[in-house]
Amino acid sequence: MPTFPYQRIIVVGTTGSGKTTVARRLAAHLHIPHIELDALHWEPNWTHVTNDELRRRVESATRPEAWVVDGNYSVSRDITWPRAQVVVWLDYPFWTVFRQLWRRIWKRWWTKELLWGNNREHLLVHFKLWSDESLITWLFKTYRRRKKDYPLLFAKPEYAHLEIIRLKTPKEAEAWFNSL
Repeated sequence: MPTFPYQRIIVVGTTGSGKTTVARRLAAHLHIPHIELDALHWEPNWTHVTNDELRRRVESATRPEAWVVDGNYSVSRDITWPRAQVVVWLDYPFWTVFRQLWRRIWKRWWTKELLWGNNREHLLVHFKLWSDESLITWLFKTYRRRKKDYPLLFAKPEYAHLEIIRLKTPKEAEAWFNSL
């Protein structure tokens, strides 16, 4: 079986699709660094860095020859995508993502999982459906947009060098990963 030929990989998808899980697993399999854009973006107490600082951090993190980046930050796309060789798009059905997101929110809250900085998931914030702090709201706001925007981005001439791997279900993603 041929080896996976790519060393600079981006994993994208809507909130809750499993970008970090897939990227972390792929990086471990390929023995290359995993770069989580959320970790570069979030500071303690759920404050975020400025766009300039995020770009600086992304620029620095993606200088090496090999990496797997996960995240949808458009502010750094002009840094990561030109350097990448392949984009893995987790394009799952809405209700699949919704279930995954709900399980993730619940698990992080229940286990008090430490996230970036000193941050922990707060369950009640996700029930504030009027607030962009709610990941459930964020999913509803961004799901259709990502589904529409990614094919348009992939068609741009500046991204013609990218191989696109579109995975439509977690089962398909698992089969793809097992084929590596």
